[in-house]
Amino acid sequence: MKVLVTGGAGFIGSHVVDLFLDAGHQVCVVDDLSTGRRENVPPAARLYPVDIRDPGLADVFAAERPEVVSHQAARANVRESFEKPVLYADVNVTGSVHVLECCRRFGVRKLIYASTGGAVYGEPERLPVSEAHPVRPLDPYGASKHHVEHYLEIYRASFGIGYTVLRYPNVYGPRQDPYGEAGVVAIFAGRMLNGEPPVINGTGDQERDFVYVADVARANLLALERGDGEILNIGSGVGTSVNAICAMLQELTGYGGPAEHGPPKHGEVYRICLDATRARAALGWVPQTHLPQGLARTVEYFRQRRLQ
Repeated sequence: MKVLVTGGAGFIGSHVVDLFLDAGHQVCVVDDLSTGRRENVPPAARLYPVDIRDPGLADVFAAERPEVVSHQAARANVRESFEKPVLYADVNVTGSVHVLECCRRFGVRKLIYASTGGAVYGEPERLPVSEAHPVRPLDPYGASKHHVEHYLEIYRASFGIGYTVLRYPNVYGPRQDPYGEAGVVAIFAGRMLNGEPPVINGTGDQERDFVYVADVARANLLALERGDGEILNIGSGVGTSVNAICAMLQELTGYGGPAEHGPPKHGEVYRICLDATRARAALGWVPQTHLPQGLARTVEYFRQRRLQ
């Protein structure tokens, strides 16, 4: 089928593009390249360097007539969202509604929406967190991502546009942007490979649900035909501390120095991991890459980039 991927030059989006192409689909990419990289987009996918808020987005839909949209484009940094809340509302909410309007105008069957499981729930009442948990985001980023989920239901009920919401965990892997929301693995690996100490925000005891990017891309592939009308956590159900991640990366990179500690990040959830039982039932999805294996692949990627 013809699939349009917004944010397809970014970390997660480019892996989604690769997997869609490998599965035999026709893929086009919309990415303003503000954080994405042109070289992440393979030649088989047509790239449109367009902002999702730009009126020219309609021209892309008119030319390509996608059947499905995988909407990955977003601003995605908790700290920055406190500094620029209007920008986050504009890109993540207004931009997403613009994408939905293009879907309505040009007959898109379904939209797959990249939401966040790490930021929409706030500080969890229980672990692992299921989709039934109250939504209480602690930062403008999480609030902006959740806001769009309501628009998806409106457009489904009013215009028949299907959707699947994928609430992501902390995604890591090759091409990871060290400045994004889940960039700790890329930041630590890069610094250690350069012989520089990693800087841990707070005590490092805070826990996150780390899932390898190829597994997240596979959830998008499965959602092309499954999970309509569903909101699904994509996670391992296991929390791993930042200190543990640091120790594993020290072993993989051979970095022997100590870590440094900085102040905790404002608005950061202390412990979170996601129950993906519903994703298993709706999509047949389970994570397939164990953390040590995924971290080893990621370190090797950054090591090879340093040699280029």
